[in-house]
Amino acid sequence: MASYSVDDFVGNGSLKELLPKLLDEGWDDVPTMKIMNSEDMEAIEMTQQQKAALEIRTYLHDNALMQYGDKLEASSKCLPELFKLSIEDLSTQFGMKRGHIARFMNRLGAFQDPLPKSSATPVRKIASTPSKNNSIFKSYAWDNSNKMQNISSARSKSIPDKSVEPSLADSKIQNGYVFKGIVASEPAEPRAWGCVQPPPVVDEVAPFSAIENISFQKLTPEYKIGMERLVNTKMPSMKASELWRDKPAVLVCIRRPGCVMCRAEVYQLYARKPVFEGLGFQLIAVLHEHIESEVRDLWPRYWGGMVIFDKGMEFFKALGGGKLLKEKFLSGFAFNPRAIANYKRAKAMGIEQNCKGKGEIKGGLFIIGKGKSGIAYQFIERNFGDWAPLAEVIEICTRLQVN
Repeated sequence: MASYSVDDFVGNGSLKELLPKLLDEGWDDVPTMKIMNSEDMEAIEMTQQQKAALEIRTYLHDNALMQYGDKLEASSKCLPELFKLSIEDLSTQFGMKRGHIARFMNRLGAFQDPLPKSSATPVRKIASTPSKNNSIFKSYAWDNSNKMQNISSARSKSIPDKSVEPSLADSKIQNGYVFKGIVASEPAEPRAWGCVQPPPVVDEVAPFSAIENISFQKLTPEYKIGMERLVNTKMPSMKASELWRDKPAVLVCIRRPGCVMCRAEVYQLYARKPVFEGLGFQLIAVLHEHIESEVRDLWPRYWGGMVIFDKGMEFFKALGGGKLLKEKFLSGFAFNPRAIANYKRAKAMGIEQNCKGKGEIKGGLFIIGKGKSGIAYQFIERNFGDWAPLAEVIEICTRLQVN
């Protein structure tokens, strides 16, 4: 899977010499660089070679083929010219494997979320799916053909038409309203022919008091060009309310950073960073154990947002209504068709994995309003590898931003 490290993205080609200027102009992370348009390129005086290189690398990054970036760029061919090459040319000239050639030539869609619709069970409906005419849906579902659109246009798409009919009537999101929150999770499915019962999940959102005083340690900042790979000095403990004091936040609680399903989840979430940034939201990953090698593997390859360490596992307890949601491998994975489908979806993305750390404590996601607004949304990982639906997360962030 392609890395979110800027050094890995630009490689050793013509974009490398442009890094200082990119940093100076605010194009300082991979998701943001990928939505540059021709006007943005002209503004920083990109050469034609650099424009072609950015288009090639954006396409390769979307399709998890970054290992061919330097070779393809060195050919001096633009992306449309590369598409015209034969299978034999791609194999002999660039050493591209046959399966990778098929992926490279499939220009209809990015290499994302390959789980067949027939394998997916819809979450309990709590919000209508955004219409395809809704501007936030367009930001969420953009394809390769428009990734190079104007950055200002992309950010403006993050702000929907206020005439859109509200889909969160129960939460009554209004100015000054203290959000009561919404709980969502994948539905429970029969396991082992009904012999194994799925664990219950809470039906009420965690009270704001359960999370606002949590003590945490910051392990990494938000990733930018030229930043140290990790925070070198041990950071002091902080209170959770500091995280969203000035800016609302999306917190994703990771079950285990080496898990292929967890890595796939955060990778997909961080890919939409420009959308969340346009809505004014920060992205934060929460770990319940600190294994430095695992943090180094996760950040910024799969996740470029801030990473924090919740030593007391308080965020994870809040997801479970005050207690940790835990499940054994046998009942939670081996006998669970939904978890197996989640695993296949993640593996198909070409993500590496390991078995380091505790994998029985389930995670989830919080959307937290600015200041003392409260928890607006809570998603629980009922089955190993469940993701909060991105369209739903973006829609709820949109409602909060508009109001």
